[in-house]
Amino acid sequence: MGQIDHDSRIDALEIRLAYSERTIEELNAALTEQWGLIEALRRRLDQMEEQVRSGSYIADPASEKPPPHY
Repeated sequence: MGQIDHDSRIDALEIRLAYSERTIEELNAALTEQWGLIEALRRRLDQMEEQVRSGSYIADPASEKPPPHY
């Protein structure tokens, strides 16, 4: 009877280990995907900061149409 109890406990532990490994793999995949997104956003932010610093987003007043109330 003791051996059966040990076997069932070992089986239960193996099942828990399998679920834990799957969860770890899923979390790792999600983390890897999020890290890639963070890196892409960081690159875009760096590009935008550089464009703002260089003045490429500043409109030339001569090329702007006057507002409709003029």
